[in-house]
Amino acid sequence: MKQSLFSGVAVLALTAGIAQAGGHLAFAPGDGAFNWDSYNSFAAANDFTGQELSITGPWTGSEKERVENVMAYFTEATGASVTYSGSDSFEQDIVISAKAGSAPNLAVFPQPGLAADMAAQGLLTPLADGSADWIVNNFAAGQSWVDLGTYADKDGNDQLYGMFYRVDVKSLVWYVPEAFDEAGYDIPETMEELKALTDQIVADGGTPWCIGLGSGAATGWPATDWVEDMMLRTQSPAMYDKWVSNELKFDDPAVLGAMEEFAHFARNDAYVDGGAQAVANTDFRDSPQGLFAIPPKCYMHRQASFIPAFFPDGTEAGEDVDFFYFPSYADKDLGKPVLGAGTLFAITNPSDVTNAFLDFLKTPIAHELWMAQGGFLTPHAGVNSETYADDSLRAMGDILLNATTFRFDASDLMPGEIGAGAFWTGMVDFTGGADAADVAKGIQERWDAIQ
Repeated sequence: MKQSLFSGVAVLALTAGIAQAGGHLAFAPGDGAFNWDSYNSFAAANDFTGQELSITGPWTGSEKERVENVMAYFTEATGASVTYSGSDSFEQDIVISAKAGSAPNLAVFPQPGLAADMAAQGLLTPLADGSADWIVNNFAAGQSWVDLGTYADKDGNDQLYGMFYRVDVKSLVWYVPEAFDEAGYDIPETMEELKALTDQIVADGGTPWCIGLGSGAATGWPATDWVEDMMLRTQSPAMYDKWVSNELKFDDPAVLGAMEEFAHFARNDAYVDGGAQAVANTDFRDSPQGLFAIPPKCYMHRQASFIPAFFPDGTEAGEDVDFFYFPSYADKDLGKPVLGAGTLFAITNPSDVTNAFLDFLKTPIAHELWMAQGGFLTPHAGVNSETYADDSLRAMGDILLNATTFRFDASDLMPGEIGAGAFWTGMVDFTGGADAADVAKGIQERWDAIQ
């Protein structure tokens, strides 16, 4: 997929910005559509000249460069120097350094589960008082982000430990606009309409869906995403949370119902390219290729925001391919839930400058500076969406801002033996025709055995 680095009123001459801003800031202060007022107010209130801040996280390569571009503005505003170290083995490194008493000031966690484990061991420091209220008031679906960042401390008391910063969206359906236009199909706005469109495509002689579960040793995970999305569209967020924590068992009728919702699409030979038996044997990276065939082998593909990396070379988002929100049921009154993933900042070695950096993350510009570089989504309601690097990211950002509930990928929050084991393999069996109750019972028995 081709993406321009900047678009709209956010377009800036990067080299000119560097020259004007002292050689180390990506965008010249005052230029573009950024919220410079938030930056100026923060700078006026914070002076940490000579102090140092250390941060570690999972971002390496170009992502490391982009976050360092953001951090440069914190340094410019406060006088504090920031050292960021990215690691492919972050999950192991942060635990070792924290237990050794040599942790950096802040850590960027790609999954809440590890942060929760470290909080329970007393290795994290809760966020400042008032942080929860700020998140509720400034993030779309704010209470969801508070819930995802709240964990039990070593005494069993719930505390807010995490502030989310960069988010991925999974509740997306990809399609080719030209194919939809030629067939006269409209974008469905409810799950009822999506099911009706699925039937209409079959009646017209087409195949509605491309679905692939193959992913090497991780085969099956795309099906878990489907089930998680369906849980959010058939059950309350509280029920979803109980499922993640094993308070709601896998063989509960609520979970079986979500599995059957997935089966409605995936286990119907007329609905899926290659028939139902092809689903488990098709690699997820290959499965969207049917969208681009002439005539189309399928019209829709439900997958996360990263899937364009596996589209044919030269595919341009917004023209050759587009997406819409995987809709909720009109008759269930569950709002507009969004499934996704994301990274959160947590305090591993507190200091005054640590709290100042978290205050910086509350400013719209701390988000906009990465938005303009690409590969970044945020639920911060105060950002200027014009600073997104392209229209596709802007549209995904709108989905986040319109969400009534955000929930993290459940399989990533479950114990590894379940979320990255029994759930994956169980869904492969289920897609192949195994009984939902038998599959769910097997997953639950595995979970019971490891407790």
